[in-house]
Amino acid sequence: MMLLLHPSEIMNRDTMATILNRIRHWIFSLINWLYPPFRKIIPPETFRYAATGGLNTAFDIVLYFIFYHYILQKQVIDFGIVAISPHIAAFLFVFPITFATGFMLAKYITFTSSPIQGRVQLSRYAVSVGGSILLNYVLLKVLVEYFLLWPTISKIITTFLVIIYSYIVQRYFTFKTGQLLK
Repeated sequence: MMLLLHPSEIMNRDTMATILNRIRHWIFSLINWLYPPFRKIIPPETFRYAATGGLNTAFDIVLYFIFYHYILQKQVIDFGIVAISPHIAAFLFVFPITFATGFMLAKYITFTSSPIQGRVQLSRYAVSVGGSILLNYVLLKVLVEYFLLWPTISKIITTFLVIIYSYIVQRYFTFKTGQLLK
């Protein structure tokens, strides 16, 4: 499968759709290839969530590490009226990037059977991510500033706790592909 295009095709809207469809097809193929050993213990949707969520989480942690260590250089960002610690600033800079990639992976790879319209999914996703932000912020503050753990280790711990919250909210609220127990 070829993802490269002639330079004259790069700005074409149809070309962008073709690229995104090829990427989606490639991700689906990879996940389907990896799925058979897990078929008896985990449903396909949950496996897709774990795979795409894992990919986005790894991307988030790598970006966090790069921002914290190399872009912010572990320095407090002082705006005069407010100062932001480097571990929180790194989170704030990385968030918009992984918000976009997370929504696209959830919508187009994981929860494809959702009956909810895209704009409603996006607004619900924003609400669920708001809860994730709050959890991230509180847990990072507590782990780094009170338990004195390293920021990257704190981010990894925080991420695993937020993943559990996120899956439940996305499956039963944002995309509504599961039913709550009655």
